Amino acid sequence: MTEQGNHISVLYDEVMEALNPQPDHLYIDGTLGAGGHTKGILERGGRVLAFDWDLSTIEITRKTLHNYSTQVQYHHANYAEMAKWAPYYGFGQVDGVLLDLGLSSRQLDDPQRGFSFRADGPLDMRFDQSGHNGRMTAAEIVNTFSAHALADIFFKYGEIRQSRKLAREITNQRPLNTTKELLDLINNTIGRGKRQRHSQIAAQAFQALRIAVNKELEAVERGLQAGIDLLRPGGRIAVISFHSLEDRLVKQTFRKLSDPYYNQPKEKLFVNTSHIVLQRITRKPITPSAAEIKHNPRSRSAKLRVAEKVTDPEQQHPGRRNAGIRR
Repeated sequence: MTEQGNHISVLYDEVMEALNPQPDHLYIDGTLGAGGHTKGILERGGRVLAFDWDLSTIEITRKTLHNYSTQVQYHHANYAEMAKWAPYYGFGQVDGVLLDLGLSSRQLDDPQRGFSFRADGPLDMRFDQSGHNGRMTAAEIVNTFSAHALADIFFKYGEIRQSRKLAREITNQRPLNTTKELLDLINNTIGRGKRQRHSQIAAQAFQALRIAVNKELEAVERGLQAGIDLLRPGGRIAVISFHSLEDRLVKQTFRKLSDPYYNQPKEKLFVNTSHIVLQRITRKPITPSAAEIKHNPRSRSAKLRVAEKVTDPEQQHPGRRNAGIRR
């Protein structure tokens, strides 16, 4: 575990063990953030192409990593676009890809970003505030979407059982433009109950809106495929997710590309995937230790999955296990 300012890199040691950075090898960090994981790769002599959708994050982290300026390059874009840009920087085939899908502490703790309900601020929630991506803010979604569309967002992305009731109340009470206004509405709508229940549902609602604003699940799907395509044989992809929707996508993608016959979710038929692309290094996700959770409570929901690009798809067997990290 390493700290950069107020940000603590989650599962730092486990990521370093999984990627095993080597001098002059090429790595892509699709979610730069505060740069803790990238710094670990650079310290071991690796070269990094770092993506981040948040331009202010790149500007800040570039300063903290100035000692490694000859080893790292930065690109302001969502990691879903890495396949388009990586070859431009000479990273057409890489030895490792990292995706840390969580928010940085700096983003979460900045009231002006609107990611958290613990401080009042505008309902923004965009990772990229430059205005170039055309993303709607959370306030625009809350104040313009129909009750049906809002209920779908809260149910699909936040798994809120009372999604219809919450969506209906939003359409009755809007406009809502601040995190406090939305939090108050959630607390009043859910009814009497334990404070902990209110906080849980508020967290789920804010998560759902953030996912909708940034189209995060679509980015995960595209980013996973792009990262896997960019790996050279023997290269590894490591993904840290923080909620079940993301983790499920990672799990299903790794499984589909590592099993010759893949049983699709909720389907009885097995699909012949023709050949194996990946070898799963972690059959079950790696989670933070009790010591890490105590030091950094925000790490408690993190899950790390790792897979390796196979060297000869035709000769791989589904029962074969590569040497690697175990947990």
